[in-house]
Order: sequence, then structure tokens, then C-alpha cells
Amino acid sequence: MQHITKTKVLLAGISALILSVGIARFAYTPFLPIMLEQTQLSTFTGGWLATFNYLGYLLGVLLISQINDLHYKFRFYRFNLVIALISTLGMGLTTDIMHWSFLRLIAGTSSTAGIILAAGFVMSWLKQHHYNAQLGIHFSGLGLGIVIPGLLIAVMNQHVDWAMQWIIMGLFGLVFFIPAWRWMPAPAAYQQSEIKTFKLPSKRWMNLMIAAYFCAGVGYVVSATFIVAILENMPALSGKGNWIWVILGMAAVPSCLIWDKISAAIGEVTALILSYCVLLISIIIPALSSAFLLNLIGALLFGATFAGVVSLMLVFIGHKFSSNPAKAMAKLTISYGVAQIAAPAIAAYISTVTQTYTAALWLAAGAVFVGIVFLLFIYGEESRSQIN
Repeated sequence: MQHITKTKVLLAGISALILSVGIARFAYTPFLPIMLEQTQLSTFTGGWLATFNYLGYLLGVLLISQINDLHYKFRFYRFNLVIALISTLGMGLTTDIMHWSFLRLIAGTSSTAGIILAAGFVMSWLKQHHYNAQLGIHFSGLGLGIVIPGLLIAVMNQHVDWAMQWIIMGLFGLVFFIPAWRWMPAPAAYQQSEIKTFKLPSKRWMNLMIAAYFCAGVGYVVSATFIVAILENMPALSGKGNWIWVILGMAAVPSCLIWDKISAAIGEVTALILSYCVLLISIIIPALSSAFLLNLIGALLFGATFAGVVSLMLVFIGHKFSSNPAKAMAKLTISYGVAQIAAPAIAAYISTVTQTYTAALWLAAGAVFVGIVFLLFIYGEESRSQIN
């Protein structure tokens, strides 16, 4: 039996994120322009494929939220790693819109392997082995999942067509599949009874968390949908959308580690409130200004925050439900998934009617502001519980 180390466990989690989220899910964003150019795919159907991606993610989260048995969770994790490879390879082997829709659906489902399941397994293993159970290093995989596939696509665009790019990307996924499969320890290795548990939060507390995370989901998905398009419309950045995507990812790579340190210094809820405030600023900047430098700063702030919000939220909920963090994470993430499905459709309608992205950005900003209000209520509850 192989010797499991902290480094191997963390690399397994990062690899799971790069494969299941960066390659199987995120890579569709920089792939879309070349597919629109070289296939019969239209902007409308391209948008629907993205919706199937989000639906698949929500479906995966719903499934996990209903699974209590950790062994079944681990099997589902490994199943999703395989699906991440298949769904990526398959995109280059067909031009049928129904096949693409199905592949985007299961790719979305597979992304739960990194965001929910791997995060829960890694956190439980770290706690069991008396390490600091922060997930900043793990969630650096979100940024790497943007940067690594993004760089590969930027290179491939100069040499091969869209179909071969998908196939190469799928084969490239094997680099991350192997450590994600081999080095992630099965839950049977954990002694769950030894993990310290606390009094479970109230239903009101959980509802506030769900509402706050929904608001973050609206802010994230509207910005992620439009930020590249907004900057692409600027003459200085025209045709450089892929590189903007890479820059966002580079900002995201260290962000979770930084937010971990901020959380340790000022407290989990305070750090969450601060992260929402930074996210709010990143959304307001393009709504108020078309200045190149300001918008570049806004893009960097967005990249440095969206992954941090996910990491802080899931670590916070994982600490509150330490005996089975993946299930609690999944329940919380359902609201985030719903936001990712509903918000783009609403924002796209608003943008079509107004012929500008500004109103959609203000919608996202308003949602994040409301999320801050919910977090302030949570801060109040946490303060009262500490006094009592």
C-alpha cells in the first residue's frame, strides 16, 4: 500500500480541480470563440451549451447532498474523474448539438469531483492527521484550472482546428487524472469519530448562509459571463480574450492562500464580508467606467476574489459540519448552482433590451450587496453564540 503524505493529498485535490473544473468545465469559455468561427455553432446555442454545463453541476451537487455513505461518495468522485476525461474528448468527436449538450451536462456534473468531493476528503484527512484544515492550497486549483488549459488553448489556436484542440485537451487531462485518482485517500482511512465535532448551527444560520452564497453566485456568474466581452470591446484588448482569461486565472491561483491568511488573522465571517466587498468593487468598476486601466484592475480583483469566496465559504461550512463536510458543502452549493443557471439568463435578457452590459452588472452588484447584508446577520449570530 502506498504511503500517503500531506503533499500527495493536496496534489490529488488540486489535480482533481484542474481536471474536473479547469479542463472539463472552464475550458469551454476560451474554446467557444473558435467553435463559433469554425463550426455551425451559433451564439445562442453556445449559450445554451453553457447552461447545460451549469445544470450538470447543479445535478451533481444535488446527488451529493443526498449521499450519506462516504464510500459511495468516494466512488462517485472517481466516476466523475473518468467522466471529466470522456466529456472533454467527446466534444472533439462530434458536431451534433444534442451530443454536445449531453457532454456539457455530464462535464458539469463531473466538476463536483474537485469543488465538493475532493474538498471534503482533503479537509477530513487534514483534520484527522492534525494539520490546519484550511483549503487555500486546494482551491488554488481553481486558478490553475484557468491558467493551464488557457495557456494550452492559446498555443493550440495557432496550429490545430477546434476538434483536435478538444481531443488534445482531453488527453492532456490524463496528467491530472493519475494523481487525482491515485493519491486521494479513500474515506475508510479516516477515523471519523476522532474528528472533533461542535454543536450544529441553527436552521436560521444555515438559511442565511445559503442566501449569502446564492448572492455570491449571481455576482460571480454575471461577471464571469461578461467581463471578457467587456474588455474585448476595448480597442487595446481586442482579440486578446484568451489572455484576459489567463490573467484572471493567474490572479486566482494565490488568492485562496491569501484569503486563508486573512481569515486566520481577522476571523472567518469577517474575511467573508471583506471578500464580498472586494468582489462588489470588481463588479462596479466596469459598470461605472470604460477606462482601460481601471477595468484591468477590476478584472484582477475579480480573479483574486471569486475563488477566495468559494474557499472561505466551503471551509467555514466544513468547520461547522466536521463529521461529513462534503454533504454540508453540497447543500450550501445548491444555491450557488441555482444562481449560475438563473442569473445569466436574466442578465442576458437585460443586456439585450438595454443594448449594454451596465444594467446586468448593476444587477450583479446589487446581489453581492444583499449578500453582504446576510453575512452581517451571520456575524451577529456568531458573536451572540460566542457570548453565550
